[in-house]
Amino acid sequence: MKKIALHWKIIIGMVLGIIFGFIMNTLEMGPKFISDWIAPFGTIFINLLKLIAVPLILASLIKGISDLKDISKIKTMGLRTILIYVGTTLIAIIIGLTIVNTIQPGVGMSPDTIEKIKTKYENSEGVVDKLNKASNQHDAGPLQALVDIFPSNIFTALGEAKMLQVIFFALFVGICLLLVPKKKAKPLVKFFDSLNEVVMKMVDLIMLFAPYAVFALMANVIIAFDDTEILVKLLGYALCVVFGLVLMICFYLMLVKVYTKKSPLWFLKEISPAQLLAFSTSSSAATLPVTMERVEEHLGVDKEVSGFVLPVGATVNMDGTSLYQGIAAVFIMQVIWPEGLTFTNQLVIIATALLASIGSAAVPSAGMVMLVIVLESIGFPAELLPIGLALIFAVDRPLDMCRTVVNVTGDATVSMLVAKSLGKLGKPKVKNWDDNYEKVK
Repeated sequence: MKKIALHWKIIIGMVLGIIFGFIMNTLEMGPKFISDWIAPFGTIFINLLKLIAVPLILASLIKGISDLKDISKIKTMGLRTILIYVGTTLIAIIIGLTIVNTIQPGVGMSPDTIEKIKTKYENSEGVVDKLNKASNQHDAGPLQALVDIFPSNIFTALGEAKMLQVIFFALFVGICLLLVPKKKAKPLVKFFDSLNEVVMKMVDLIMLFAPYAVFALMANVIIAFDDTEILVKLLGYALCVVFGLVLMICFYLMLVKVYTKKSPLWFLKEISPAQLLAFSTSSSAATLPVTMERVEEHLGVDKEVSGFVLPVGATVNMDGTSLYQGIAAVFIMQVIWPEGLTFTNQLVIIATALLASIGSAAVPSAGMVMLVIVLESIGFPAELLPIGLALIFAVDRPLDMCRTVVNVTGDATVSMLVAKSLGKLGKPKVKNWDDNYEKVK
């Protein structure tokens, strides 16, 4: 009997989780049963992925840099990576603004609907939390983002999973390994090479649990939606975001086809487990180990490229989030601040959303925190900010799930483009969890 492919197993788990969530939502004790007995398995799965993310970044990046043999190649790879990331982010924002200005989902929303949403969400814990986080971000100095890249204690950075600091340390170590005699560098290079292999094997083992974890995650998401009427009222805005995200995926597929000469359908098939996990977890950081495994073993990107491009992308490349910020900012203005809809303000949105995407954490709902900063940059009235966030809060989680898929897909696409430009895109070499099992059982 032919084995079911991993992406189909995950899809089955996702569908069953959604159905189970809806069924349990109709029962009085259903939501509590899911939160007590089902959701923890999804949390365990995410924790396992986060557990291996930092050692994987450290090992793969140090090994990749030390294998380059030429410091100038680091500059070339880094420059191409950043330029492509900036380019795709700009395109994402422009696509978002074009859609929202054309469809105008916020025009004509009834005062009753606005009042109901305001009453339900304006003072909710989630909205207040986002405003507080944005305030803390806004109070930081203009160069704070640069300061935050350099760790004062690498063990603290590793323990708190501060990705940019870990990436800087790994780059620093990798460059220094190139600068010391090869004989003295060899033991450390071998250690990180071995660590990389072990962590990648951990990914294979953790992914055996993925279909069941996705079931738990999706069931838990479904029980969170307690007001379907508001969801229906916000359907126009939500569809604008989803349409923009679909266009962005199509743009990636075009790049893959034109530049790497690979089949877009093949690309989607091979990267789909990472996309499905991104959808389920809403976190590109948690999905990073799976993304790296799919890109290296299933898309054929060399480790020295994926080890640099993907961790950087998970931290600074947020195409889906940037597209969402453009649409959300204009939608909010269409509803409660139409006088702010000027061409100049929309140019400011493009610039601020681009910068905000670099500082946006790769965790659930971080995009809404950055949205506050985008709105403040155009002079949006401070007293209206809670209402603005309340307008989109009800549908933020499902849209966050969708835009995380785009973030992860963008990272994988850019890794292929950079690898192709450097001659580092080869044939896939798939490894399974049980490749060495017969020898040790």
